[in-house]
Amino acid sequence: MDAVILIAVILLATGIGMRLIHLLNAQHDARIAAHHFSDTLPGIGRWDRKHHGPTRGDSDPVDRPGATRGPGPF
Repeated sequence: MDAVILIAVILLATGIGMRLIHLLNAQHDARIAAHHFSDTLPGIGRWDRKHHGPTRGDSDPVDRPGATRGPGPF
């Protein structure tokens, strides 16, 4: 008799847990649907299509006087 009650309690707890997870999943899906992640703020997150990469500037070793191309000290 005790084993039957134990099994019933375990099944009931499992069912309640499944229902709770289902409700939380539905709530999370509703939150995701409410946000438009593809909309970006102006000037943030997208590169200008005119520039496909970094421009050559002071950080390029070829532009610095005395810079050499070759393997490092190791």
